[in-house]
Parts: sequence; C-alpha cells; structure tokens
Amino acid sequence: MLERFEQACLSVLGLGLVVLMLAIVAQVLCSALGINPLLVFGRAWLLIGDAVTLNSLLDFQWHLLVIIGLLPAGLVWLMDRHVRVDFLYDKRSDRAKARINLIGNLLFAVPFFVLVLPAAWGFMLRAWRSDEGARNGGLNDLWLIKAVIPLGLGLLALALVLETLRLLRAAR
Repeated sequence: MLERFEQACLSVLGLGLVVLMLAIVAQVLCSALGINPLLVFGRAWLLIGDAVTLNSLLDFQWHLLVIIGLLPAGLVWLMDRHVRVDFLYDKRSDRAKARINLIGNLLFAVPFFVLVLPAAWGFMLRAWRSDEGARNGGLNDLWLIKAVIPLGLGLLALALVLETLRLLRAAR
C-alpha cells in the first residue's frame, strides 16, 4: 500500500514536470509572437489575478519548480534515494551504515531544520499578512506558494525524525 502511495505521488510530480515544460514552451512561443497578455478575465482569480501574462507564466514556472523540487524531498529521503557520499558508506556493514546516517542526521540535518523551519514559516506569514502579490503582472497571492516552503520542509523534517528513529534501532 505504501509503495502505491509513493508511486502515485511520484507520478503526480512527473506530470508536474510535463506541465512545467508546457508552460516554458508556451511562454517562449508567446514571447516570440509578441502575445501578451495571453488571457484576460472579467474579474480577479485566486493566484492568477485578472490576466495571464508572460510574467505570470514565468512566475508559474518558478512556483511549479518549487513544488516539484520540495514537496517530494521527504518521500525521497524515506525511500533512501537521496545523495550521499558513497566512498564513506559503500563497503560498510548495515550497523555501520546506520551509524553514519545517524551521525549525518544529527550533525547536519537537525541544525539545518532548527534554523530553516522558523525562517520559512516567518517568510510565508509575512507574505500572507501583507497580501503580497507580483507588481509586474505576475501571479498574485504569493503566500500560497510561499506556504509550500514550510510545508515541504516540515514533511522533510518529519521524514528525518522517522528515519532517525529507525536508525537508532538499527545502530544498536
């Protein structure tokens, strides 16, 4: 069941990559053809405002890149598909590998999350309180995308806690 969930998440994110590529192609084509704005609405919509412009397509690409890159980080960590320094790790026993991972988590990941999670939360809250939006015809309601940062980091921190508990058992 967990494997199906992992696969579904990765499939959705893979679809997100396709959407990202289509947005890039659309922006390049519309820019080359001098089409701007692409769509104009009679009223403002959440996130996109009252028009889809070249700038909002560019903002959308950056936002989608954040979602695709950050939300699956915890899942990738739990699936043990993250980057590591293999020359320290490769020919070790399972117990030694667990100890190396545990030391890495405690020395590097925990201090990182202690510093970055409050900062990410404050970053999102400032955008929400000020109703931050693009000034150049880009996307509005930037707190929505900025909320992905503490969400993704929180999911990664949760994965780190789960992995650290597993490593404590394996290192004994």
